[in-house]
Amino acid sequence: MAVNREELLDCLNDLIQTCRDGETGLQTAADRVEDHRLKTYLSDCSIQRAQFVAELESEVRQLGGTPQKSGSMSGALRRGWMNLKSVVGGDRAILAECERGEESAIETYQELLKKNLPPNVLPVAKHQFMEIKRSFERLRELDKAA
Repeated sequence: MAVNREELLDCLNDLIQTCRDGETGLQTAADRVEDHRLKTYLSDCSIQRAQFVAELESEVRQLGGTPQKSGSMSGALRRGWMNLKSVVGGDRAILAECERGEESAIETYQELLKKNLPPNVLPVAKHQFMEIKRSFERLRELDKAA
């Protein structure tokens, strides 16, 4: 059975919040790391999350809903923790925090993808999920190489 409109709007707004947290967190990380290539990669990921937010907001509007306008409290706390870690742990600690953020986003997308999504939403959610998984795997590789 397909999800009802209100449940779908709630799920999409959860994803918007998750992507906003990712956008801000990844940009915070990019601002804090020393390695130029890592800085560029994290900044690119942040821009990608902003694009995901725009796509999800469009889906919410098409359903007649109001898109979520801010990130979550846990996202703000994670960024604060990252700021502290950047002082004491350097690039490696920041990468580990980015991995945790991406892992959390993956879990949020997995929960949504278990639902019977409408055909206009499913490809958007699947594409974003795969991109975030790629980012997570790349961050793991970078962390191992550090």
